[in-house]
Amino acid sequence: MPEALLVSTLVVAIGELGDKTQLLTLVLAARFRKPWPIIAGILVATVVNHTIAAWVGHWVRDAVPAEVLRWALALSFFAVAAWALKPDQFDASDAPPASNRSVFAVTAVAFFLAEIGDKTQIATAILAVQFSSLVAVVAGTTLGMLIVDAPTAFIGDAAAKKIPFRAVRIVAAALFAGLGVWVLVAPVAG
Repeated sequence: MPEALLVSTLVVAIGELGDKTQLLTLVLAARFRKPWPIIAGILVATVVNHTIAAWVGHWVRDAVPAEVLRWALALSFFAVAAWALKPDQFDASDAPPASNRSVFAVTAVAFFLAEIGDKTQIATAILAVQFSSLVAVVAGTTLGMLIVDAPTAFIGDAAAKKIPFRAVRIVAAALFAGLGVWVLVAPVAG
C-alpha cells in the first residue's frame, strides 16, 4: 500500500504540472481570489473523479487476462508518456462565468468536468490496474493533484510564469515511460 500511495502521488503530481486543470486553477484563483474554497472544490472533484477512474481500472484488472493486461498497461503508460509531451492549453473563455453560486460549487463542477478524460484521470485508472489498493491509488492521485493545485490557488499567475513547463513535460513523459517499462518487467501487484 505505501508503494501504491507514493507512486500514485508522484505520477499525478508530475503529470498535473502544466495540465489544463492546473491552468483552470489559475483562472479560478485570478477570478475569485478565494483559495480555500477553490482548494476544497478541487479536493471534492478529484476524489469523486478519481474514485470513478480507479473503479474502472479495478474492473479492467479483474476482467482482462493477466498477460493481456500487462501489455495493455505498458502500452497505456507509453501512450500517456507521449501525451505528456504535448502542451495543454486552456482557453480563458472555457472558464466558468462569474456566478452567484459559491466559489466551491463552481470550482467543484468545473474541475470535475475538466478532469474527465484528462491524462491524470487516465493515469489514475492505469494505476488502479497496477495496484490492488484503490484507497491508496485514489488517496495518492488526489494528494498529487493537491500538491500542485493548492499552491497554484494561492500564488496564481506569478508562479505560472516561472515554471519551466517544457522541462516538466519531458520529466513527466520519462516517468510515464519508465512506468511502462516497469510494468513489463514487474508483475501486476496482487
